[in-house]
Amino acid sequence: MENLDFARMQMAFILGFHIIFAAVGMVMPFFMISAHRKWLKTRDEVYLKLTKAWQKGVAIFFVIGAVSGTALSFQLGLLWPEFMKHAGPIIGMPFSLEGAAFFVEAVALGFYLYGWNRLNEKFHWFTGLIIGISGVSSGILVVAANGWMNSPSGFDFIDGTYTNIDPVAALLNDAWFSQALHMTLAAFTAVGFGVAGVHAYQIFKKRNIDFHKKAFKIALTFGAVGAILQPISGDISAKDVAKRQPVKLAAMEAHYETGTGVPLYIGGIVNEKTREVNYKIEIPKALSFLAFGDFNAEVKGLNDFPDEEHPPIAIVHYSFQIMVGIGTLLMFAGLLFLISLKKVNLSQKKWYWILFALLTPLGFIAIETGWIVTEVGRQPWIIHGIMKTSEAVTPMPGIQYSFFMYVLLYSILTFTAIFLMNRQIKSINKNT
Repeated sequence: MENLDFARMQMAFILGFHIIFAAVGMVMPFFMISAHRKWLKTRDEVYLKLTKAWQKGVAIFFVIGAVSGTALSFQLGLLWPEFMKHAGPIIGMPFSLEGAAFFVEAVALGFYLYGWNRLNEKFHWFTGLIIGISGVSSGILVVAANGWMNSPSGFDFIDGTYTNIDPVAALLNDAWFSQALHMTLAAFTAVGFGVAGVHAYQIFKKRNIDFHKKAFKIALTFGAVGAILQPISGDISAKDVAKRQPVKLAAMEAHYETGTGVPLYIGGIVNEKTREVNYKIEIPKALSFLAFGDFNAEVKGLNDFPDEEHPPIAIVHYSFQIMVGIGTLLMFAGLLFLISLKKVNLSQKKWYWILFALLTPLGFIAIETGWIVTEVGRQPWIIHGIMKTSEAVTPMPGIQYSFFMYVLLYSILTFTAIFLMNRQIKSINKNT
């Protein structure tokens, strides 16, 4: 295997790991302060215990996210030196602002963790809110940098030289809003359903039911709202990609022939040799409408683009199908939850808790497949239309050893996180 293959695998592995902990770090503080606010209003001791239990989770994921995020930042210079040589001065602003947001988050977390019985109650709660806001801000700023890679702006590229650099224009690139909105809602959906699923399992096992039901309701309220709003952000993203990256859209749908009134494929098996999709379900004219708001709009197919500019079509198509399928399922599950708030008898059924327990990992799978669509769908470009990934990779030998080292390190971090969270849940069930 060549340097490019190991560099891609290493970047994919680290990013795939970090994005889960980053999503949890963005969202969990909002669960924590929601429980805290209910404690301040009701003085119900269960909400106080829930707040303190979740603050431990926030602290654990903050530390692991900081470690994995720091390692990830090194990869840009280590694996892609040519990219950083040219892109660094252009997209330095979002990374610098992300560092500032992380610093604010760390300070606020310190105030929150050690502020019990020391700070004014309302100010103490407010520091928790700052943790959540700064965490979401960090995520949005990193996504803005990624959006620039998909929609480069803020510079002129003349004769291989990057000139007239405008960092603000680079930060506010055409892709940042749609990607940031989609990722933020995905984080709230995934973490909401993930946390709710853990508590649903505890309820099914009849462990500290009052505690876990309160936790389940808070977490899934956020998750359900995110899941119901996600199709709106998906529509915005699809129209944006259709305009800026038509080859990515074609790969997402495994759409080969340019045409008007193009159908939307559900499922299907991609045959890249014959350039066909077999066993799919077609919704007439739906892709034209979703991409351009017109049932008869023209959608470009992969055959209109040079083969060397095609991303790995099967990977992108299957990942997109999984992401959309899970998103649709979670949307309906979110609606079911909102209905159950009015119909209490639903929550008395065993299948109800089993269902949400089974949904626990799906949101995170959707996040991973969504990022595969975003990153793999941009290939072969690291900066879309400007620099190819093969042109940015390091010539340094021995990248494979670095890859195996990071696999070991992140595996240790994963098992540590699982161990700590499992111990936390056991402690809750024992002491609550």
